[in-house]
Formats: sequence, structure tokens, C-alpha cells
Amino acid sequence: MAAITLKNIVKSYGKTQVVKNIDLDINDGEFVVLVGPSGCGKSTTLRMIAGLEQATSGDIIIGDRVVNDIEPQHRNIAMVFQNYALYPHKSVRENIVFALRRLKVKEDEIQRRLKEVSEMLKLDGLLARKPADLSGGQRQRVAMGRAIIRDADVFLFDEPLSNLDAKLRGHMRTEIGKIHNKFGRTSVYVTHDQVEAMTLADKVVVLHDGYIAQAGTPMEIYLNPVNIFVAQFIGSPSMNIMSGTLYNDYLQIGDFKLPREKLTSVAYRDEILQQGIPVKVGIRPDFFNDKNYFPESEMTFNFHGVTVDLIEPMGFDKEVLFNVGNNVVKARLDLRSDVEREDTLDLLVDLTRVLIFDRETEQRM
Repeated sequence: MAAITLKNIVKSYGKTQVVKNIDLDINDGEFVVLVGPSGCGKSTTLRMIAGLEQATSGDIIIGDRVVNDIEPQHRNIAMVFQNYALYPHKSVRENIVFALRRLKVKEDEIQRRLKEVSEMLKLDGLLARKPADLSGGQRQRVAMGRAIIRDADVFLFDEPLSNLDAKLRGHMRTEIGKIHNKFGRTSVYVTHDQVEAMTLADKVVVLHDGYIAQAGTPMEIYLNPVNIFVAQFIGSPSMNIMSGTLYNDYLQIGDFKLPREKLTSVAYRDEILQQGIPVKVGIRPDFFNDKNYFPESEMTFNFHGVTVDLIEPMGFDKEVLFNVGNNVVKARLDLRSDVEREDTLDLLVDLTRVLIFDRETEQRM
């Protein structure tokens, strides 16, 4: 196994810079997910680690080697691609063991590893088939088998589940988690799906416009986003962002005044001008609770008498939309909250979960 270090990595195509001075440490055995919207540089970063793209500047270190000038086949990595990249004329068995045969691994060792991998991925009965005879989920399992059968230092995954339906994605996500727990290999996984990021990662790296916007554990990213982009990209449904005004004694959102001294997630240094300062306020839909079923405390604030504009049933949960001033706000409530459209509702929020962002820079205050 091996740690990975990216030092000041830049990737340009002509005058267009798509990866901008990335510094990242990935620990030995860590599962790191690079997540972000299309065009943010996540797949390009993964391909530079693999050696399929050349970094314009900076160093890529795997283990104790700078690998910038080392060919992909000599980096001892295994990669799972979005489009499976299977040999169509070869059987499942031949696809999985192809790399081992090229490396001239002994036949008894090949068969031992093949048996272990095929049992783990439930491919035993498919070994004689060709890729054309497999479903999408089966092809992805073959691609996974081809990667993990190798004794690689690093596993790289480039959006491996994006071509699967929702049920298969959930199943394969579980399988990938099990594989990582079993082998403990250093893994870098690229996705635009924040659910995959939250469920698989030891460390989430959120990329935006070629930069690392934030890196941390899934819960660090979820609870303490550094800016509005991260706050809204991570979490489903995304964080409510509301316009407010911050005064010395309170934070005003619409007609509601939240006591400033209870907003412990916000750091303040200076007294505020009498007219207040405009800010953006973030509250996740999950942090609203129906007052009928949750006790009030000195650290909760009651959004009293909000009117329900729309209800979106989600099975166990329902998403309820209402207005706070000019802000459209969403709360996620469970089945106990038996509300209808145009009902009024008292919603409690833990004041420690209220985040405040600078209106201009959109950075956390």
C-alpha cells in the first residue's frame, strides 16, 4: 500500500487552467472521494494520479516515489473506469486475469486469486460469458474484479457507478465499501454524486472550478461547510440559504429575530453598526423539527406560525416548503407531522446549527 501526495498540482490545456494549485495528502489505506460538479477538475486530477494525463507543474508522489515521469503501467495502480473498458472478445475469466497473465504471475496463484475475487463479487457463474452477455451491474463487477485481483498499491475509481440505475448503484456502493474494508488499499474515487461521497469516504475533497473548496471527513463537510458552494453541494436536499441582517443583539430573518449570543457556530469580533450588516444564513432542512414532537430548550429557536405552501411526500419523510420573509425555505419532517397545505406550523431549530456567510464572498463568518 502507499500514501499519495499532490504538491502544487496544475493542469492546463493551452491557456485554460483546469486544475489550479492543488495540494492534497491521502494517507496509506485511506478512502478519499473527489466530488464536485462537471468541469471542476476531479477526473483530470484522478487521471494525473494514474498517469493518463501529465501534470503541467507540481509533483505527484505515490509511496516514496515521485511518479510524474513514470508510465501508468509502472505505478502499481488499478483503475476502474466509468465505461467498464472490458475486452469484448474475451470472457469474464480472461478479462479479470488479463493483467496477471501479462505480469507472468504463476498459474496456481492466478487461479487462487480468481476464485477469491469471483466469489466475493458473485461472478462464479458468469466466468465463461462475454461482456455483451452481461447486464450493466455485472459488467461493473467484472471491472471491479479486474482491478482488485491485482496486488496494487492504489485503487482509482472514475465515476464507476454513473451508468447504473438507482438500485444497482446502491448495491454496488455497498460492495465497494466491503472491498475497501477487506483489502484496506489506498483508494481515490471520483463522483459527482454527493450521496456516494458521504457514504464511502474517509475523507471528502470538494472541488470547485479547479480548486479544493474544502477537505475533511463527511460529517465535517456536512456540519461545517466553509462557504455557500460547499454548503449547498453537500447534503440532500441542499442547505437553505436565506437573506438576513446581523445586528449586535440578534440575527433577523424576515420577521424572526434569533438571539446573537446563542449562535455559537459564528465568530464575532467587532461591534456592528446600528443599521446591521446584510448576511446569508444557512439552515439545513434536516435541522427543522416540528414543535409538536420535539422539546424546546434555551438553545432552540421557534419559527412560530409559518404557513405551509407545498408538501413533497418522500415516503418516510416529507419535505415542507414555507416562506420566511422573501426566502423560500424547506424543512424535512418525518411521518408524525401530519400537515396539509396552508396549515400553520411551529418549527424548532437548534441555534448551534445556524450558519452565517458573508454576503459578498460567500465564505463562513
